[in-house]
Amino acid sequence: MNYFLETQRLGLRKFVSDDAFFIVELLNTPGWLQFIGDRNVKTAEQAIRYLEEGPRKSYRQNGFGLWMVELKEDKTAIGMCGIIKRESLEHPDIGFAFLPQYFGKGYAFESASATLSYAKEKLGIEKILAITIPGNEKSLRLLGKIGLSLKGNISATAEEKQLLLYST
Repeated sequence: MNYFLETQRLGLRKFVSDDAFFIVELLNTPGWLQFIGDRNVKTAEQAIRYLEEGPRKSYRQNGFGLWMVELKEDKTAIGMCGIIKRESLEHPDIGFAFLPQYFGKGYAFESASATLSYAKEKLGIEKILAITIPGNEKSLRLLGKIGLSLKGNISATAEEKQLLLYST
């Protein structure tokens, strides 16, 4: 796979259908389920549909989306990071999620920092948001570390939990 974005240790690339088993694993981790929510992706077929209707659709419509994060040394898939354009937000936002065995190694910071730079310099996105639920301490720390600051609370839908809104 060709990386369009690289850091010292990581390569970021667009998702492909062959990433389905990784998606099933990532979307069913305790952290994803607790902080992002159950997307009902339990099979490879559901994962392919998730990729087609999510990241791959975003690539076509926006020129960006969530990207696979791999270790460059052996191409191990460890997470996702990218830019999302949600109808509920005025500006694009950054999103990230990693398999638990890769927490605490600086990979989220490395990929999120590179993603922010790419979004600003290559995509020309001036303002980038982020949303998370209160209590997601790892994400809250990372957002501050990459330079985003808390702007307030939002709720995308009436039944959705209160979210914290961050901005560059």
